[in-house]
Amino acid sequence: MYATDSRGHSPAFLQPQNGNSRHPSGYVPGKVVPLRPPPPPKSQASAKFTSIRREDRATFAFSPEEQQAQRESQKQKRHKNTFICFAITSFSFFIALAIILGISSKYAPDENCPDQNPRLRNWDPGQDSAKQVVIKEGDMLRLTSDATVHSIVIQDGGLLVFGDNKDGSRNITLRTHYILIQDGGALHIGAEKCRYKSKATITLYGKSDEGESMPTFGKKFIGVEAGGTLELHGARKASWTLLARTLNSSGLPFGSYTFEKDFSRGLNVRVIDQDTAKILESERFDTHEYRNESRRLQEFLRFQDPGRIVAIAVGDSAAKSLLQGTIQMIQERLGSELIQGLGYRQAWALVGVIDGGSTSCNESVRNYENHSSGGKALAQREFYTVDGQKFSVTAYSEWIEGVSLSGFRVEVVDGVKLNLLDDVSSWKPGDQIVVASTDYSMYQAEEFTLLPCSECSHFQVKVKETPQFLHMGEIIDGVDMRAEVGILTRNIVIQGEVEDSCYAENQCQFFDYDTFGGHIMIMKNFTSVHLSYVELKHMGQQQMGRYPVHFHLCGDVDYKGGYRHATFVDGLSIHHSFSR
Repeated sequence: MYATDSRGHSPAFLQPQNGNSRHPSGYVPGKVVPLRPPPPPKSQASAKFTSIRREDRATFAFSPEEQQAQRESQKQKRHKNTFICFAITSFSFFIALAIILGISSKYAPDENCPDQNPRLRNWDPGQDSAKQVVIKEGDMLRLTSDATVHSIVIQDGGLLVFGDNKDGSRNITLRTHYILIQDGGALHIGAEKCRYKSKATITLYGKSDEGESMPTFGKKFIGVEAGGTLELHGARKASWTLLARTLNSSGLPFGSYTFEKDFSRGLNVRVIDQDTAKILESERFDTHEYRNESRRLQEFLRFQDPGRIVAIAVGDSAAKSLLQGTIQMIQERLGSELIQGLGYRQAWALVGVIDGGSTSCNESVRNYENHSSGGKALAQREFYTVDGQKFSVTAYSEWIEGVSLSGFRVEVVDGVKLNLLDDVSSWKPGDQIVVASTDYSMYQAEEFTLLPCSECSHFQVKVKETPQFLHMGEIIDGVDMRAEVGILTRNIVIQGEVEDSCYAENQCQFFDYDTFGGHIMIMKNFTSVHLSYVELKHMGQQQMGRYPVHFHLCGDVDYKGGYRHATFVDGLSIHHSFSR
C-alpha cells in the first residue's frame, strides 16, 4: 500500500500493518531503486585549470557600455534559441499527433457501423439448402460470403449483420426460403449513420406448392414479430426527377431515318441538317442515262449552304453521263477523291460536309464483278446535334447476285442523352432507370441502362437503349407534362426468385409468368424497423396481405405509438412486383 507524506509529496513505502506478509527471496526491506553513487573527485590538474580560468575572467574587464552590449547580445541569442527550440518541439508534436490520429482512424472501428462491432464473429454457412439456422442469445454473427440455407430464425438477442468494407467491394448474396425475426432478434445491413457500401442481396426462393407454410407469414418472406429489429440502409441516391427536355423516339428531334431501295439508278442524294439530324432534301439524279441530270446535280450542290451534311449512294450505275463539271463540283464542295474514277456499275458511297474539304469526307467504292460488287461500299461519319446528341449518317451501295441496293441511315450512336431537372450525379453506369409514359398508355413507360458519360453534366445521363416512344419534357399551357424519371437500382436488394412461367394455382388464367414473389411483413409491437434506399424486385403475391412491404395492423409507429425514433421507409425502389 502507498501513502502521501504531510507535504503531499510522492508516496512513501509503508510496512504492512499485520507484519505477517511473506516476501520472495532476495527481498530487502525499503529498497525500491539503487542509490546513485557520489560524483568522482576532481583531479588536481582539473582544479588548477579551473582556478586559472576564474582568475582570467576576473582580470579581464569591460567598460560599462561594452558590458551592456554584451548582455543584450546574449539575451537576443537566448530568445532566438528559445524560439527555435519551441518551433522544433511544436512541429514534432503536430507530426506525432497526425501520425497517431492517422493510425487511430485507420484501425479504430466506427461505432456507427454495425459490421464493425468487435463482438461479432465471422459466419460462413456455405451452400446447404437443407440447413435450418437459428440465431439465438449469444450468437452475434457477421455474414462474410455468399450463402444458401433453408431458413433463418433470429431470436432472443441473436444478431445477424452483413459484412461490408470501405471500398464497397464485398458483394454478398443470401438465398433462403424465409427470415423470421422474433423477440430480441435483429438483422442489420448498414445503418443510418454508416450506410452499406457493398452489394447485398437477399433472395427469397421457393414455389407456392412446395414446402410448409409458416403461421401468419406464409412463404418466401422476411417477417418481423413483436420485439424484432430490421435495419436496412443502402447508399443514398436521388430517387427520381423529371425530364427537363422532351425525349424523342429514336433519341433525335425528328426521329431516325432509314431508306433502302433496289435499282434506284443514278446518284441518290440526301441533305441533312447537322444541328438537328433532320433530312432536309431527298433527291435522285440519273447521271447514267441523262446529261441534264448531271447538270441538275451540279446546280443542286452549288446552292447548298456550307456545313450541310450530304450523303450520296450509287444505285445500279451512275457514271455513263456524269459530266466533268459535276465531278469537279463533288470534288470541290465535298472533298471526294474517288468520284473521278467512277466506272460502270461500280458501287460508291460518300458522306461529307459542304465546303468541309477532304478531311470531312468519308467514301468507299467496290468494283462490279459477275453481277456482284464483292462487298458493300459503305461510308459513315458521326456528328453532334446542337443539343450535344451524337448521331451517325451512313450511305451504302452494293450489288448482290444481280440486284443493286442503295440506302441511307441516320441514327443515334453511343447512347441517347437525357436532360433532367435535378442533380443525378449519384446515378452510376450500369444502373437501371425508368421513364414514365406521357401518353394514355401505361405500356409506353420504358426502362433504360445508364452508360458512362464523361461529357455529361450532373443534370444529364446517357442510356444504352433507343427510346421507342416520345416522352414529354415541357410545361405546356401551364400543365406540367414532364415525364418522371426514376432510378430502380439500389445496392441492397430484396428479391423473390421466380420460375420461368406460371404454375399451379397462381392465377395462371390471367398470367403467363410466375407471380409468386417474396414479401416483407412487420407485425405489431416490433422494436425497430427502418428501410432506406433498398430495392425490392419480384415482390408480392396474388393473395390478400402479401405486399412487397406490409406493416400489418401496427397502429402508430412514430412517437405516438411509443417509438422514439419514428419508423420510416425512404428511397425504396419497388418494381416488377406482383401485388400493390
